[in-house]
Amino acid sequence: MDLRLLDALQRDASQTNQRLAADVGISPPTCLRRVQRLKDEGLIERQVALLSPDRLATVLGHGLQAVVEISLDRQDAAALDAFETRVIADDAVQQCWRVSPGPDFVLVVGARDMPDYGALTQRLFTADANVRNVKAFFSLKRAKFEPAVPLG
Repeated sequence: MDLRLLDALQRDASQTNQRLAADVGISPPTCLRRVQRLKDEGLIERQVALLSPDRLATVLGHGLQAVVEISLDRQDAAALDAFETRVIADDAVQQCWRVSPGPDFVLVVGARDMPDYGALTQRLFTADANVRNVKAFFSLKRAKFEPAVPLG
């Protein structure tokens, strides 16, 4: 039952408790208790609205999205943790993955335009003496974006 609730919430977290309960076949009070327990246990981290970058670009300006590979000179735990802590605090960093093998980190970043991306690279990468290599891939088209975790 919990997996059915999680699956339904991944598709549409804005639905009412009554609708959610009906979709999974339980009573609304039971549904509410189960969802609250899933939140308390940390299985539901947070509920957010997913925005359309393409449609927002007309309002905010062009916008750049990039996938950036970062390799560090030193990969000891303290150096990796320090870099990670610094980049995840920056609002332009949408995702941060520590990966292996290959680069040490893969980031998904957003910027208004190329000068904004240049400022991002200066504050996050160029100013850090431990950053050895930066390789950026700029998005031309988002073919798929699915934040749902496969549950089946």
